[in-house]
Formats: sequence, C-alpha cells, structure tokens
Amino acid sequence: REAPVPKMLAPCLLRRVVLTAPLVFVVALLLAEPVRSDQEAGTAIPAESRPCVDCHAFEFMQRALQDLKKTAYNLDTR
Repeated sequence: REAPVPKMLAPCLLRRVVLTAPLVFVVALLLAEPVRSDQEAGTAIPAESRPCVDCHAFEFMQRALQDLKKTAYNLDTR
C-alpha cells in the first residue's frame, strides 16, 4: 500500500521549484562568460570588402529589372 502524500507537501514543493528556478537561472548567467563585442562567430570578413546594404539593394533591383525586361520581351515576341 502507498503512503499517503501529505496535503501540504505539494504546495511546498511547488513553491520551492518556483523559487529555485530563477535562482538557478541567475547563477548560470553570472557564471557564463560574457561575449565581447570584438569576438565574432565564424570567419570575419573585413568591412572594406563587404558590400553595403544599399549596394545589395541596388544589385537586387538591377536583376529584377533585367528579369522584367526579359519577360516583357518574351511576351512581345509571342
């Protein structure tokens, strides 16, 4: 036969879990090594060799216009 679980045990355990979880999270944050801004994940590409966002947008628009011209030409030839 199983031993009866006291009625006060469940709320006590729940309260302990609710209080312990944030404490464990804070301790983990304190023990974790902070990531410095000079550390980058993966291979670093110098800023001089990376095209800017505007250049990417311009190239994308150029390709889109070329595709539209090809489509319009194909429709005209049909």
